[in-house]
Formats: sequence, C-alpha cells, structure tokens
Amino acid sequence: MEKISRVGIKPRVSVIIPNWNGAKLLPTCLRALEKQTFRDFEIVVVDNASSDESREWIAREFADVRVIALNENRFFAGAVNEGIRQTARPEPAEGTSEIVVLLNNDTEAEATWLENLIRALDENPRAGMAATKLRLFDARDKLHSAGDFFRADGIPGNRGVWEIDAGQYDHPQTPPPLFGVCGGACAYRRAMLDEIGLFDEDLQFNCEDVDLNWRARLAGYDCAFAPNAIVYHMLSASGGGAFASFYVGRNFIAVLAKNYPSALWQKYRGNILRAQFAITRDALQHWRGAAARARLRGQLAGIFALPRYLAKRKHVQRLKKVSDSDIENLLS
Repeated sequence: MEKISRVGIKPRVSVIIPNWNGAKLLPTCLRALEKQTFRDFEIVVVDNASSDESREWIAREFADVRVIALNENRFFAGAVNEGIRQTARPEPAEGTSEIVVLLNNDTEAEATWLENLIRALDENPRAGMAATKLRLFDARDKLHSAGDFFRADGIPGNRGVWEIDAGQYDHPQTPPPLFGVCGGACAYRRAMLDEIGLFDEDLQFNCEDVDLNWRARLAGYDCAFAPNAIVYHMLSASGGGAFASFYVGRNFIAVLAKNYPSALWQKYRGNILRAQFAITRDALQHWRGAAARARLRGQLAGIFALPRYLAKRKHVQRLKKVSDSDIENLLS
C-alpha cells in the first residue's frame, strides 16, 4: 500500500478526522484518503479517548497519519477544535495549512473528492467554506446532504436528504438556498476561522456546524458547493439514536439564541415557536421511544441554558457585517 508522505512538506490542507472507538470504520476512511488525486495534504486523527484499538491500528497501518490522543471524550466540537489548533503551527518556518477539511470517520471519499473540494474554494474567493455532496454509503445513488439549509422557522437540515441524486442540486439556483456546510465532510479557510472563531464546545455534538455556518454568514462569507466532491456516509455509525436526539433538541434552541438576527426574530417568531411546539408535540406522541424522551430533555436543557447562550450572542452579533435582508435571502 502506498503511504502518503508529508515529511519536510508544508501541506496546504489539513484533513481532520475526529474519532471515538472507530477502529472498524477507519480502514475504509483512511484507505480512501490514500487514493486522493490531490496530494498536498496531511491527515490528522483526533482520538477522543477511544477504548478500542484505533490508535494502535493507525500506528501499525498508517504511520504517516498524525494522531492527537485526547485523555477524555471531548465530542465532535472539542476534538475538531484541537485538531485545528494543533495544525496552526507556531513557527512561520514550519508552515500552517491554509485550508482545514473535516471528515467523519464513518465515510468513504471518492478519489477526486479533495481535488474538487479545494477547487471549489479556489474558484470562489468570497467563500469561507465549501460543502461536499454526501451520499448514503449503502445506497450510493441517494443523497444525505448537498449542503445545508436553514429555515426561517429555525429548523436546519440537509438539502436533498433521501432523494435520488440526479444532479438537481448541482446548479446554484436550485432551492432551498445553500446556507452552509455539513461538518461531516467540508472545507474551511483557516483565515475565516481565525476571524469568526472555532466550534462552540458547549454544543458538544450536533449543530456545531450549523452554529459555525451562522457566524460565517453573519460575517459576510459565502459558501461554495462542490457537486463533484463526493463522499459516502454510513449514517449514525459513529453516533445516533437517543444520544443524538438530546443534542438536537437542545442545540436547535442554542443556535437560534446565539445567532438569529433580532429583526428577523420579530418577523418570524410565530413560525419559530410553532416549529418548537411541533417538535414537543411529536415527542409527546411518541413518548415511549427513548429518542422522543431524549428530544424533550434536550428542549428543556436548551430553555434552562438560554442565559448562557444569550451571553454568547453579544460576541456573535458583533461579527455581523451583512444586512438582515441578506440573511433573510439565505433562509428557506
């Protein structure tokens, strides 16, 4: 197997892979990266205190892959932030990667994925981030995400989820509008992250990417979409069920409290409250399910944490360089 050698090279791109007990997932993920046509990159696996053989397997099979071994599980946000920080080298002579690429460990990237993803940023100088086309691992003609949308009622989502990919999102005019990237496979300019900050580690898991999308958009950055940058995703292989439902319930509220512009809140608050009540009603109707109960607990946690989120809002809103109408045009 040909190894990716990074010795003595200042990589333009750092591919950061958060990992927690993913020893069974990493072979597919890393071997796909080994075949990339774009070569100017390093691979950094940030291990969230795994108890399986993840670290040992990487050391044995992929000695050129850098492993950042954490002493505790810092979830997606904490792991990715550590990877971003540790690839920003303190000495100018050592070089710092210009682009940060995130990739879930439960994925398989096509060989031209990085080439097309980086090209999308190069061709869109106003873009601070670029979205991948994610398809389902076991149904490779179906979409999981063609970039993310954000509805005016406060509900985020994946464009095209569960649809057959017929190229319908390959054109910029296709609704819903592209709001941001899915953090499972995407690219960020490091210069943008230096300006708007990294992932909010209070969110821990789920919607951290939505929160970052908001800060990027408020600061005036565009989002590029790379329709030929294709990654296949094993849904929920690295986290789902009741665990994810709690964080969805909580973090939908956190994202709104921190980011949603005040004038748009006044205009759409009825829609937002109805959408939250709909989530509550659906969870109550399915009360016997663990995921439904977790979603309710998440909503309550979000409400109780509102003072903390609103305190963070002051910093976020200071980033704003665009008009409310510019933001409203991005909402679906």
